[in-house]
Amino acid sequence: MEWVNETLVREFVFLGFSSLAGLQRLLFVVFLLVYLFTLGTNAVIISTIVLDRALHTPMYFFLAVLSCSETCYTFVIVPKMLVDLLAQKKTISFLGCAIQMFSFFFLICSHSFLLAAMGYDRYVAICNPLRYMVLMGHGVCVGLVAAACFCGFTVSLVTTSLVFRLPFHSSNQLHHFFCDISPVLKLASHRSRLSQLVIFMLGVFVLVIPLLLIMVSYVRIISAVLKIPSTVGRYKAFSTCASHLIVVTVHYGCASFIYLRPKSNYSSSQDTLISVSYTILTPLFNPMIYSLRNKEFRSALRRAIIQTSHPVN
Repeated sequence: MEWVNETLVREFVFLGFSSLAGLQRLLFVVFLLVYLFTLGTNAVIISTIVLDRALHTPMYFFLAVLSCSETCYTFVIVPKMLVDLLAQKKTISFLGCAIQMFSFFFLICSHSFLLAAMGYDRYVAICNPLRYMVLMGHGVCVGLVAAACFCGFTVSLVTTSLVFRLPFHSSNQLHHFFCDISPVLKLASHRSRLSQLVIFMLGVFVLVIPLLLIMVSYVRIISAVLKIPSTVGRYKAFSTCASHLIVVTVHYGCASFIYLRPKSNYSSSQDTLISVSYTILTPLFNPMIYSLRNKEFRSALRRAIIQTSHPVN
């Protein structure tokens, strides 16, 4: 990483909450409580899925991976943000910024492809129910998760390398609370059009392609469900997809607003607000949407609580 020594900027200063100086202690308490609740909720979901054999199915395997993914990417962002809310000097080293950006993009890109895999899982479950356990065997599920991680790793590595090879000679004041791509690029002394084009195309690849795959899955799902003669049957089939659709809408809505809009419309205050939603609030609500709307999971959670409270001797 020889390019680190060539830059004049050795650290970045976060200004994401500078306009809310009087509220930073209150924000610390609120964000800390939300973060702890998120960690606890995801831990309960993962533990319940691991311990209850009735949940050892492809859908819950993907849900456990989703919970792990969201726990990890909040860990990349939130602890540092909490420390900065109480610190006088809110800084991060140049290398630390690069590592944070790489880790965040690796997890968020993998998350997009994981949602596509979950859409495919719902398609197989509804359109090929008799062959579901064959088509979605353990090896296939692990392969889909591995492919999502590989795509996320590749995109993140290329994007981070392109950003941090740019020269940073002027300001080091980052109008954000973590090292996101738009505010960091804004500080670069010379922004190569080729680099910006490549980064934009990678964003399209990460967001548009998985979304298209999800749309294809749901076109086929809707076609199959409409052929079900029973209204109750159609409702039951659609209800198994509702949680996934809510999560997809929130994820792609926030991510598209941040990464696919023209840079001329860049607004640090808007980006900070949206980023708070998908780094702090979304990881809290997504697993809860999946679990609390699901009777099977609630039953498994009750069984786990009873077994924990009254262990068999």
